Amino acid sequence: MLDNKLGINNSTDLAREEERISKKKAVELFENNILDQLESGKFSTLQTIHQYLFEDIYEFAGKLRAVNIAKGNFRFAPVMYLEVALKNIDDMPQSNFDEIIEKYVEMNVAHPFGEGNGRSTRIWLDHILKNEIGKVIDWSQVDKEDYLLAMERSPIKDIEIKYLLKNALTDEIHSREVYMKGIDHSYYYEGYMTYKTEEL
Repeated sequence: MLDNKLGINNSTDLAREEERISKKKAVELFENNILDQLESGKFSTLQTIHQYLFEDIYEFAGKLRAVNIAKGNFRFAPVMYLEVALKNIDDMPQSNFDEIIEKYVEMNVAHPFGEGNGRSTRIWLDHILKNEIGKVIDWSQVDKEDYLLAMERSPIKDIEIKYLLKNALTDEIHSREVYMKGIDHSYYYEGYMTYKTEEL
């Protein structure tokens, strides 16, 4: 149960309110052209996205996590190396599809926030794709199970995630409907996320 600004102490109620509020905020990001003012591929942009989505819910919105986290047997970047990892990700090239997905995979490994990484990072990914190659992902075309397995294996072998996402590319970069599919699917994809945390 995460500490929250809403005073909710039931995990089901918190999940429902988190979804409602963060979806509303995600729509504002799109409709108010806030994303258009941000530099693509930078951690500072991901930080802005995360803060905007969750600032009404969590004190830690936009702030680096202070605990080590793992999912199953996979450990995300240790806190002590997190800032260095993010600096390295900032410096990664992003001139074509393969480079952009490699950057996305590394940001997933970094997992810089305590909650809401997937939602924020998928918006961040589409922002890079839109700016660099004039495409975005139609997330409704990406199978949940295939995606989760591909992301799990991606730090070792990224060919699967590249194949899945490449086949879901669309040039409808100004479509509110396509953007909203990404937001709606964020919750569909993230239902599996149960983190083990280790206080530092």
